[in-house]
Amino acid sequence: MLISQNDVIYVAGHKGMVGKAIVRNLKRKGFKKILTITKKELDLRDNISVKKWFKQNKPDVVILAAAKVGGIQANFESPTEFLIDNLKIQNNVIEYAWKFSAKRLLFLGSSCIYPKFANQPIREEELLNGKLEYTNESYALAKITGIRFCEALRNQYKFDAITLMPTNLYGPYDNYDVNNGHVLAALIKKFYFASKLNLKNVECWGDGSPLREFLHVDDLADACLFTLLYWDPSKKDSPKLDSGNELCYLNVGTGIEITIKDLAKKIANEFGYTGEILWDKSKPNGTPRKLLNIERIKNIGWSPKKKLEQGIPETINIFKKEIDIAPY
Repeated sequence: MLISQNDVIYVAGHKGMVGKAIVRNLKRKGFKKILTITKKELDLRDNISVKKWFKQNKPDVVILAAAKVGGIQANFESPTEFLIDNLKIQNNVIEYAWKFSAKRLLFLGSSCIYPKFANQPIREEELLNGKLEYTNESYALAKITGIRFCEALRNQYKFDAITLMPTNLYGPYDNYDVNNGHVLAALIKKFYFASKLNLKNVECWGDGSPLREFLHVDDLADACLFTLLYWDPSKKDSPKLDSGNELCYLNVGTGIEITIKDLAKKIANEFGYTGEILWDKSKPNGTPRKLLNIERIKNIGWSPKKKLEQGIPETINIFKKEIDIAPY
């Protein structure tokens, strides 16, 4: 194994949906030396503060799950913040993990790094092979820079940095904001209140045609620990690019897709909502299709476990326990 339970593991972004899932999984698997720190205590955009923190704490393993995230509207309205905040966070954490001798770093990218019209299912070779989707271009550019930074450190300094590119995520503790949250979480909130308030209709963005793949956040957390434990890109039997060069970033998904329209119907049914679903075609659809090829991560021994049919009801039940019962 490439890491052990004696290692001190720093999870950056432990308050977010992904970070919480990673911490839960680490604890469940017996890891006790877990370092976390809140944004109030340490602003990861602040270079000097991050350097000081790494110098004092020197974690053995770093998992970079911290990021400024949001749905189509948030990305479209705040491209500057999505670019600059994520670049600062990534550059600071990756640089000082390297300079203060962490033995492994895992950076979480995103499937939005791939071109809008990438060949489907999307293989890792599609990176930088075409134009990005304009509605999340700033976020994607930041993530691409993080991937290339990790790759450069591996190639030039032999720093053991790896990257995972998860598909669309959902699960406990998501951002359920109907304007700025991820699509599945936003739909849960919309249909929850529609059923509570007996609304005659629910309006959704676009025309419902885009195809999307959804991964439960607990599956991603499992993939993070699995790759930290067992995936060494420098080994001869590790997945390689078609060129034969070392591959230090892997897709993480389910290999199963669903239209946004069918997803909306599925969530509406969970709430017993029978009203009309309206589609606002003046709003952007985003990328028409985004299905990841996950053969390479499956070949090293990992595969997803939770299907939408199980994950959506579980997520809704947790959401119902947490939601403040007040119309949005």
